[in-house]
Amino acid sequence: MTEDNTSTAVIAAKNLSVSVRGLARVVDGLDFSIEPGGMLALVGESGSGKTMAARSILGLLPSPLAVTPESSIRFHGRELVGAAPKTLRDIRGARIGMVFQEPMVSLNPSMTIGDQMAEGLALHRKLGKAEIRDRSLTMLERIQIQNPTRCLSAYPHEFSGGMRQRIMLASVMLLKPELLIADEPTTALDTLVQRDVLDLMAELTRENGTAVLLISHDLGMVSHYVRDVVVMHKGKAVEQGRSVEVLSAPKHEYTRKLVDALPRRTAGGARNAAHRQPLVDIRGLTIDYPGRRNLLKPTEPKRAVDGVDLSIGRGETLALVGGSGSGKTTLGRAIVGLVGITDGTISFGGEKIETGKSDLARKQRRDIQIIFQDPYSSLDPRQRVGDIVGEPLKLEKDMSAAMRYERVLEVFSEVGLDTAFLRRLPHQLSGGQRQRVAIARAIVRRPAFVVADEPVSALDMTVQKQILKLVRDLQERYGFACLFVSHDLGAVEQVADRVAVMQNGRIVEIGERDDIFDRPKHEYTRRLLDAAMLLDRKFDGAKGAA
Repeated sequence: MTEDNTSTAVIAAKNLSVSVRGLARVVDGLDFSIEPGGMLALVGESGSGKTMAARSILGLLPSPLAVTPESSIRFHGRELVGAAPKTLRDIRGARIGMVFQEPMVSLNPSMTIGDQMAEGLALHRKLGKAEIRDRSLTMLERIQIQNPTRCLSAYPHEFSGGMRQRIMLASVMLLKPELLIADEPTTALDTLVQRDVLDLMAELTRENGTAVLLISHDLGMVSHYVRDVVVMHKGKAVEQGRSVEVLSAPKHEYTRKLVDALPRRTAGGARNAAHRQPLVDIRGLTIDYPGRRNLLKPTEPKRAVDGVDLSIGRGETLALVGGSGSGKTTLGRAIVGLVGITDGTISFGGEKIETGKSDLARKQRRDIQIIFQDPYSSLDPRQRVGDIVGEPLKLEKDMSAAMRYERVLEVFSEVGLDTAFLRRLPHQLSGGQRQRVAIARAIVRRPAFVVADEPVSALDMTVQKQILKLVRDLQERYGFACLFVSHDLGAVEQVADRVAVMQNGRIVEIGERDDIFDRPKHEYTRRLLDAAMLLDRKFDGAKGAA
């Protein structure tokens, strides 16, 4: 709760401030408290200080950050600021658990799941091996892991992102902590898995009476699960209260900006694609991934795309949606030639897409570009941003160096980047700026078709809105067609003309955007829509508000 209930609170922060070497403050005078069984969310954009505030509770701030002496963090009335390292070690895990944003990083890749689950119980509960194994199996069954006995001997890489996050949550909740800190626990997960993980977290914490501090930039999710919210901006709490009230009638200008950035469908926003001339035509496309040859456990080939028929018109945006593993990214990469096909055909402009070094293959590669999901890993960290954007132009034999430079300046202006960024390296840019660079690189040769693979999945709501508007504006200006691959139905609502729904490698439904969102026919489409936590679609307070 955000009111003054510090006498009964599990955790109570007063004037919490975090500074860099005692100078600049990344958290400044933050107050909040959470009662047993309560759930509070710290929300805000990247850099607002919410994660640093949460980490300060456990004494996990990276150097040179430190909690200021005048701050107070009381856990069941016991002051944690200035507490001895042994006191914090005894509390971490045993009484305060933390679920991190990326479970693959927080789970040890060299240890089995069973060994990792046993660590906390052995350290804090002093249980024998048989009791630890029994408790671990019971918890894995509780979170609906198939074959929990096999799971104990498996390693993290053998599980999907959603399953790893469920296992991480199970490991933390095994010790029945009084406070759970969940730092962006579902950011990289698809809609259905996100809902499953959050439902599981709500159930486990409710059963144990655990207080929850949730860190998030997803206001739609907060509105469905959290009763109390603190909105942070530049280290300060600018607004706080019941999530229903704060998000439905925000008082502070910054909160209004966050709420305004949430995806909303505009009437008549989708363009009719019925009479568009097909640019990309896919017939009977099948893609198999070969199994791994392994003496101990060979794996079977996997069919990622199964007999797909699809066409995309000139100037159209077709959104391809579905859960993780549905085959949508594989399909997008096959169009640009990054994945080989097993069977079927892909035609571009009436001609079959070619590989190799023919003139037609070169022209097709020039006219088809891709924007990758993670701009940080797809941008060369050693290259200057201006060189990254200009590199595709080196293949334009008719362009002089001066002409290429002018085109780079032109495209920088189009994507909203200052020319001062030309000499910077990718790590010197924010996530949103890096994504603008990735878009600039994709459009610098004026392609006819762009594949956008989850282009906004890791971005804050306000940055996401800017990037989606940028893609839409550029498309209006240059008329390129776009395959928009995404699991974010909010983003799809904003940009799509038509929507194709993919499940287990097949297209199960396709139609105009409004028909898919308002009149879905397939059960899987309805499940995706029901799982989507869109603030303006279904604002019913919070599940935890009772």
